[in-house]
Amino acid sequence: MIDLHRLDHVCLRVADLSEASERWQLQFGLVERSRDGGRALLACNDEPYCLELVEEGSPGHDHTAFELGVTCTPDDARAHLESNGLAWYEREGSLFVDDPDGRPVQLMPYRAPATDVDRWPQHARPSSTVHLGGPRRLGHVNCLTGDIQASFSFYTDVLGMRLSDWLGEAGVWFHIGSDHHVMALVDLGYPHFHHLAFDVVDIGKMRDMLDHLGRHGRWVSWGPARHGIAGNIASYVRIVEEPCHVELYCDMEQLQADHVPRVYPDDRYSSNTWGPLPPRSYFRFDPVAIEFERESLETRGHVLPPPEPVS
Repeated sequence: MIDLHRLDHVCLRVADLSEASERWQLQFGLVERSRDGGRALLACNDEPYCLELVEEGSPGHDHTAFELGVTCTPDDARAHLESNGLAWYEREGSLFVDDPDGRPVQLMPYRAPATDVDRWPQHARPSSTVHLGGPRRLGHVNCLTGDIQASFSFYTDVLGMRLSDWLGEAGVWFHIGSDHHVMALVDLGYPHFHHLAFDVVDIGKMRDMLDHLGRHGRWVSWGPARHGIAGNIASYVRIVEEPCHVELYCDMEQLQADHVPRVYPDDRYSSNTWGPLPPRSYFRFDPVAIEFERESLETRGHVLPPPEPVS
């Protein structure tokens, strides 16, 4: 069997490593831990890193990495993947396997805390390097999928995640620990990495970060919203350069060990108890949708045209 401990990091491909690293640091309060060749490692707080930037290929999502559980060795994970008939490859001590939408997933060996102090709550750990102003941690990821049932089977049966909730048949949320979700999928008939999510301490911190992002030309693609599913307060910011969104969130529902998955109706209240569903541009990454979102054209009465067919 396989067991996951936590979400470790997200890797994005970028056009210019120096520009991208400086931008993520300046706009989201991250800190560059190291840079080697065409790779930079960035952190929210005192974790080794949570965002990996690589200067290769077309900009966008490269892979999502999870750390294996304390009793699950890479040999255990390798045998588990082979027993499920999945192709995998090994690089830098980690296993890589593609999900049904073709997105690579990295499985990293468990890293034990170096000292007892490293096991203390984040705010109680002494530091001489942590900067003021950043989010607390990388909390979860969300992807659009072209086959939600195949992806559901992959993340539960192959990676061992546990089902949190369904949104009708259109969305599914998974957890590893007590956080309501570490991974979510929404079925829109096509695959795309949608967002990575940073945990902020409260809505006041979210306000400060959104003010800061607004001064740097970013805009909110949806929110602030209060999700019915998971209960978190969330704001989503469009990232044009590495096509995705960043979610800033707080107040995530904490699940008990005896949690029974729920099926929510696919309606506005399940998605946002405070107000409207997201604009349709929120689910798209083409230039027309981005322009509609940037200029708030949907809320001004313009109808977002369908996307151009992919040839």
